[in-house]
Amino acid sequence: MEFKLIKKDKHSKARLGKLKTAKNTIDTPVFMPVGTQATVKTMTPDELKKIGAKIILSNTYHLYLRPGHKLVKEAGGLHKFMNWDGSILTDSGGFQVFSLGRLREINEKGVTFRSHIDGSLHFIGPETSIEIQNSLGADIIMAFDECVQYPASYDYVKEAVDRTTRWAERCKRAHKDTKRQTLFGIVQGGVYRDLRLKSASDIVSLDFEGYAVGGLSVGEPKSDMYEILDSTVPILPEKKPRYLMGVGAPDDLFEGVLRGIDMFDCVLPTRIARNGTVFTKQGKLVVRNSTYARDFSPLDKECDCYVCKNYSRAYIRHLINTNEILGIRLTTIHNLHFLIKLMSEIRNAIDGDYLLELKEEFFKKYGYK
Repeated sequence: MEFKLIKKDKHSKARLGKLKTAKNTIDTPVFMPVGTQATVKTMTPDELKKIGAKIILSNTYHLYLRPGHKLVKEAGGLHKFMNWDGSILTDSGGFQVFSLGRLREINEKGVTFRSHIDGSLHFIGPETSIEIQNSLGADIIMAFDECVQYPASYDYVKEAVDRTTRWAERCKRAHKDTKRQTLFGIVQGGVYRDLRLKSASDIVSLDFEGYAVGGLSVGEPKSDMYEILDSTVPILPEKKPRYLMGVGAPDDLFEGVLRGIDMFDCVLPTRIARNGTVFTKQGKLVVRNSTYARDFSPLDKECDCYVCKNYSRAYIRHLINTNEILGIRLTTIHNLHFLIKLMSEIRNAIDGDYLLELKEEFFKKYGYK
């Protein structure tokens, strides 16, 4: 992997970059659609390409449980298994394991947990996570970390930060395929500024190829997330990519970019699409509602996606309310196109030195204060 910093915004910490993997070159800042189980729900790889996606995220925990990382390796790796020739990032499985609550037990070695599928007992530690991700064969892989819940006590978060650093060291030692896969470290620390600074300093000292900020957007107020980014991001090396994990609401994309973040991912656009909700320049729209039964306009009059060019709100509402699969396929295509196009507009604004003006205009139309 190579990361080249192209330009820094004059009025904020936003920046333009190019992230080059063995598969392609990705303009940053970038939003990565989430393909949890080796698929972005309802979409084909060709459809992803048509909306401009160049990198997607898949989930280590879920692919370990089904179909199994050894099977994926036997198939030739994740790219071949899912017929995707763009870049792939796999998370470490940490967030999913720690979200299991009572179904897991943490110690220094790693995490013993019960599958949410059948209750079977499993173990993932730093070495196991790297082994799984090596077998999956993603271009970018993540160190195994402990993502704490919100709220959590200072003492517990401090313990988790120290353990995350020790696990990160073990991940670096375990990762052998450094020419084919790039390993990112993850900064933790909850909403405690001093712990975030400590974690960032400790993880940076290990000299990863990229750095992620994890454990945010887990229930804390957005103002807390922005404050954490304000203090944490400046510690991360300028010449390496910075990734904010699990964040994808339009306002958060702007706020993250303004603070120097290069990469984002989130299940939000595909999840709300399956509930009949779409992004528009005028804010969210719940197209399944009865008010759109005779609305023959597109989802968003300002959108140039395939869906908005060809289908009406009334038709998409009909599909969703009759449980036709095409309905949620169309809302998913639109939502992902919306965010990928928004990131393109943000990149153009950074290049033209009008990012703050774009944010103000977007927020006003969208309904953000």
